[in-house]
Amino acid sequence: MTTALLTLDALPPKVGVGAIVRFVCDTAGVDSQRLGKVDLAGRRATVEVPAEWAARLVRLLDGARFNESNVRARCDVPSDGGPKPVRPGSEDHFARLARLLRLESEAAAEKAREDAARRTGEAAERTGESLVGLVVRDEETGLGGRALVTLGKRDVNRRLPWTRLGVGSPVVLSEEGAKAALGWRGVIADRSANTIQVALADFPELSDDRATLRLDASVDEIARQRQLDALSRATAARGERLAELVRVLLGERSPKFRDATRIETAERAATSLLNDSQREAVRLALAAGDVAIIHGPPGTGKTTTVAELIRQAVARGEKVLACAPSNLAVDNVLERLLALNVRAVRLGHPARVLPELRAHTLDLLVDEHEDVRLARKLVQQSRKLFDKAGKYTRAKPAPGARREMRDEAKALLADARRLEAQTVEQILDGADVLCATLTGIDSEVVGRRRFDLAVIDEACQTVEPACWIPLLRAERVVLAGDHCQLPPTIVSVEAAREGFGVSLLERMVAMHGATITRRLDVQYRMHASIADFSSAEFYDGTLAAHDSVVGHLLADLPGVESCELTTTPVEFIDTAGAGYDETQEDEGASRLNREEAELVAKRVAALRSARVAARDIAVISPYAAQVRLLRDRIDAAIEAGDAIEIDTVDGFQGREKEAVVISLVRSNATGDIGFLADTRRMNVALTRARRKLIVIGDSATIGGQAFYGRFLEHVERIGAYRTVWEEC
Repeated sequence: MTTALLTLDALPPKVGVGAIVRFVCDTAGVDSQRLGKVDLAGRRATVEVPAEWAARLVRLLDGARFNESNVRARCDVPSDGGPKPVRPGSEDHFARLARLLRLESEAAAEKAREDAARRTGEAAERTGESLVGLVVRDEETGLGGRALVTLGKRDVNRRLPWTRLGVGSPVVLSEEGAKAALGWRGVIADRSANTIQVALADFPELSDDRATLRLDASVDEIARQRQLDALSRATAARGERLAELVRVLLGERSPKFRDATRIETAERAATSLLNDSQREAVRLALAAGDVAIIHGPPGTGKTTTVAELIRQAVARGEKVLACAPSNLAVDNVLERLLALNVRAVRLGHPARVLPELRAHTLDLLVDEHEDVRLARKLVQQSRKLFDKAGKYTRAKPAPGARREMRDEAKALLADARRLEAQTVEQILDGADVLCATLTGIDSEVVGRRRFDLAVIDEACQTVEPACWIPLLRAERVVLAGDHCQLPPTIVSVEAAREGFGVSLLERMVAMHGATITRRLDVQYRMHASIADFSSAEFYDGTLAAHDSVVGHLLADLPGVESCELTTTPVEFIDTAGAGYDETQEDEGASRLNREEAELVAKRVAALRSARVAARDIAVISPYAAQVRLLRDRIDAAIEAGDAIEIDTVDGFQGREKEAVVISLVRSNATGDIGFLADTRRMNVALTRARRKLIVIGDSATIGGQAFYGRFLEHVERIGAYRTVWEEC
């Protein structure tokens, strides 16, 4: 077993080795058999742990309560002065990642097969992975000649149910009753309350114009293969820049930095809107010779900082590859870059790009280029020649005439392809920044281009193999994200157990810490009372509210009535003792709480009565079953309920609203809180609201967990605690 050295400081006095082992195992949920030697000196202990556990243990143990002490945890740098390798060699590390990636892919595919076999009709829709009972509403030709098919329920007035299928999701469209293998693969291009649009390679040939269709989420095999290919390339790297990056990112060499980079006088005007921590993050990133991290807690302007970093790199003559795990995150970066007048081109399927940004996609730029218009004319001419060469005529053609026409047609097609290829190269060469999802970087399009800098935004929301796709092409990398928010979703229990959900950013923070990291410390979203708890729990109490938001309330919004609801920033409504017991949905493992849903609807109705706009309200819950229940209840009972966003916590990450209501759901006699135990999910939930946060839950159920116990103390301290009896 390859080990890392975990250091625990501020332990309780007179604690023994056995108690330390129990603390580590109970708090982090790990097997004591895999812990190595434990050395104890005073109130400090060092523990040998599996290397792949290091980042996870630091995250779970740092700040954890041990008797009356708050323990501090870190991964120490060995005495040789260099960071300890994750594995003794790069091949071992990459082989492990490839194995876990295959496990994850197999688990995802198996889950999709099981879901399809087990669930039909409404049961399939309840998973959030399918939409059934659809009919074609419209068909049109989109960018690049792609077929756009708009679907909806047979009843034109019926809304689509809640679904995880969003713009950019890979899907299979099929006729109900047919095998998915017989369907058409595509991506979601657009969504509205009543319709969903799919982009396909060709229009589907249906058995009947009124055929009933279904959409199912599909596994992206191309993305998996690109990750495996990247791991293979990294494994084989020798005597090149990639080999050096591999050494740094596996801890075999310490990261290097140039002399501290100063923001020049000529650039100060452009960066005057950045605060001190943002400017310092840009300086560190520009000075990095290998890797740097921008740690962006909620609302701190991380994407703004990333865009300014890229602008300054471009100003120095650098070529940049800007990436993120999701299409929306890439579009957010692209939008900021365009506002800074940076020449950026968006790679990827246009249907996965926000409509207002599609003019900057490679596909559309190529389509509108004058050389490509000429190429289309050449294609038309070639088709006419092919048709003419193949037609039967009474007059016998001259010897070789048909062959000459075919040869001429082939030559015209070759010219057309050459013009298109030249246009693509010209557009890519003219761009200072290429923007793409991590797995959307296509070697056939990008070719052998290399980049001075790769920037990966939202780097904590993806598994490590995906990050190696841009790393193959970069001289150095900047990772931006927040490892205190949700990690990537892992389907395979075995892969998750072996640390596949630990992101590259999280691993780098555990390995190199403050040496390569700058945390942004001013947030521009939340009232101070909303942000304070997360600041203390996750960010060492350093997260400060900007003057523009520190005291803002719902009552400050135009047209909103001033009352207790709108002049206080936080409420926790305790349902303990009210008999609001959770239940499990009939099919599946998701949880719901009907009485709690009624209370949520009442609080939303009160917000609407106080003239808070429906578009400014969100309702979120950790459980998909509760989301479906809340959507039905609020849509039916509340004016403009369909304009209120209702989603899972995971689905709402990266979003914000003026008022957010959180339904925790769990209420039972055993204190079982399920995946609420992942406090990062609660960090996301608690930091979505700008002016009003309402949390509804059962203190008797959640209070036994230390994190929620401290949350309950916090709401008591700020006068935000209410009981359900006060709301009846």
